[in-house]
Amino acid sequence: MRVERTIIPDVLVIEPDVHRDSRGFFVETYRADRYRELGIAAPFVQDNHTQSIGGTLRGLHLQLRHPQGKLIRVLSGEIFDVAVDVRRGSPTFGQWVAIVLSSYDFRQCYIPPGLAHGFYVTSAVAEVEYKCTDVYDPASELGIAWDDPTLAIAWPAGDRLLSERDRHHPTLAAVMDRLPKL
Repeated sequence: MRVERTIIPDVLVIEPDVHRDSRGFFVETYRADRYRELGIAAPFVQDNHTQSIGGTLRGLHLQLRHPQGKLIRVLSGEIFDVAVDVRRGSPTFGQWVAIVLSSYDFRQCYIPPGLAHGFYVTSAVAEVEYKCTDVYDPASELGIAWDDPTLAIAWPAGDRLLSERDRHHPTLAAVMDRLPKL
């Protein structure tokens, strides 16, 4: 397993070992002791699986009372996965990192609690699975505008299929007083 730290040091890109032969492949997608060695110690308590068509943009989302760390992987297709540091007091506050995740390379992304997360589907269809360190709590969810000019996320070109909710999220500046402190 190989690990790459990003410009937001807590966001990790994990490349598991893939064993291929004429029959197909085998990959260990999660093993608690190995991930704990990487600093991912919180237990995962919920798994989510989503399917989206090409051009779908989901996010940016985070939870305030029940912040979720997420271990994200793509089961089929490809996504442009984005994490934004919105922890007040963090040296990387307001910075974002994007990782292309696909079913072809098996890479995963770990996003720690307190960061906003979103993704854009770059293939015809993508299935994404992510493990969470806390349960989903809709009452504590906060959204940030995917196109916030202050963040200036360089999303891939293409159509944007957004939920009604994701179309109307406020900017980072508008929710500053609600954001978690580091």
